[in-house]
Amino acid sequence: MANGSGSRGRGSGGGARKGGVARPATPKRPAKAKAPRPAPAPPEPPRSFVLGAVPGATPGKWIGLWRERLPHVSLELREIDVAGQRAHLDEVDAALVRLPVVASDDLHLIPLYEEQPVVVMSVDSHLTAGDELETADLAGEVVIVPHDDVLGARIPDAVAPAFAPPADTGEAIATVAAGVGVVIVPMSLARAHQRRDVEYRVLRDGPVSTVALAWLRDRTTPDVETFVGIVRGRTARSSR
Repeated sequence: MANGSGSRGRGSGGGARKGGVARPATPKRPAKAKAPRPAPAPPEPPRSFVLGAVPGATPGKWIGLWRERLPHVSLELREIDVAGQRAHLDEVDAALVRLPVVASDDLHLIPLYEEQPVVVMSVDSHLTAGDELETADLAGEVVIVPHDDVLGARIPDAVAPAFAPPADTGEAIATVAAGVGVVIVPMSLARAHQRRDVEYRVLRDGPVSTVALAWLRDRTTPDVETFVGIVRGRTARSSR
């Protein structure tokens, strides 16, 4: 006897019918298009920042911070002379200068620090007996003033040299080392020209030398503003 269940024809779509009605096929959803990846930002073009500095200026700490924060921007340190420091501002992005500088509407100036004046003398000079000096202690001394003098110290009762002024501070200190006279300079210049045959002492009542940051207004750039922030002590996250 034939099995009754076998008399039911099993369609190839078993389960696809309900009550004799075929279910419509579910349409396939179109695949979502992948969003294109953003193109990588083009690398910044190489550039440099030129910092001028008068002799004796000490920008080392600021240069170190610059290289930490802007490793892709090279910093070139260029020595400039005090006599021509105003003209050199046309050739650099910014510069460490010594005041006074003739102020004008096209110039930015930020005083940074003051340097003590010192008296440089031979190691055999009687002036080395004291830890510090005053201008009165220099009465009767030969005071040498080089052409690149930046202090303009006036010493009452000093003796004028019997020879032409030296061309620069280095030559003046070499003359002092030979036992002739003394020279008054900012402490940084005494250190820069340090020799075994000379010593220096602070001149308590002498004129100080102010070092400032200067740049031309029309040369103000984001890099200049970054350097200004560094010398003013702003951190990398500080706003301008």
